[in-house]
Amino acid sequence: MRHIHRILLQTTIPYAEDDWHIGRFTLLRDHLAGMRDAEGLPLFEVTARDRDPLGTPDSVLSTLDTSPFDELWLFAVDTGDGLTEADCQAVGRFRRRGGGLLVARDHMDLGSSVCTLGGVGAAHFFHTKNPDPDPSRHQVDDTITTTISWPNYHSGANGDFQRIEPNLPLHPVLIDPDAPDGAIRFLPSHPHEGAVGKPGHDASARVIATGHSKLSGRSFNLAVAFEPSPEAGPAMAVSTFHHFADYNWDPSQGCPSFVSETPGDGLARSPEARRSIRRYAANLALWLAGRPVTTP
Repeated sequence: MRHIHRILLQTTIPYAEDDWHIGRFTLLRDHLAGMRDAEGLPLFEVTARDRDPLGTPDSVLSTLDTSPFDELWLFAVDTGDGLTEADCQAVGRFRRRGGGLLVARDHMDLGSSVCTLGGVGAAHFFHTKNPDPDPSRHQVDDTITTTISWPNYHSGANGDFQRIEPNLPLHPVLIDPDAPDGAIRFLPSHPHEGAVGKPGHDASARVIATGHSKLSGRSFNLAVAFEPSPEAGPAMAVSTFHHFADYNWDPSQGCPSFVSETPGDGLARSPEARRSIRRYAANLALWLAGRPVTTP
């Protein structure tokens, strides 16, 4: 029987209109739900939701291991209280049964509740929790938005795109048969990306791509892949959820009122970059599902 993979897109906050609620990831949801196989049939069934009220286990995350979902894309947009112990334990069991996991955060301490996620949580470095083991990276990069401290790598304006450097060997998530060199080269930019890195104790993990700050010129990690094994499903730690947010794919979609930076229009003027970004999201969905990324 043909299997339709089920994806859960979820934030770590309850719904709040003036925040990064799940409705701000609608372009991603529609893109994944629109993917088809060679016979024209849907590859994925996509559910998008915010977490339940804070203070108690989330009704879905805390039972994820017994759910029908095959993938969890977790957008950590909280300030440190988005996941309970029961949520983290269930997500860990979900991955141990082979589930695919993507965890995306942002600058400074935004999304720092993911530190309590076993394995993948260790790949996320924050300001006050699980700081980067390299103290030379404990410095401010985005000097424009002065209210945000490190980590805050400035890859460009929201609405623009950054050129990335894939690390070799090329990871399947970064394959792009339509690109001149066969690799994805563009992702959305953001004024203050967070920090991710390979946990020293985990041989299954490696940094697969880096970006460069447009202010300091520093190189920083964009994504850490955890290869699947008999002990755990595939996983990806990502430097910012802004790689997937509507506002970064198309600033006309709007953003919370606390976003103060002026957006760019680079993506609107670059069909190649727009195609690259959507290819990246599609590759992630396929790889996390255990499917080949070159041929859906």
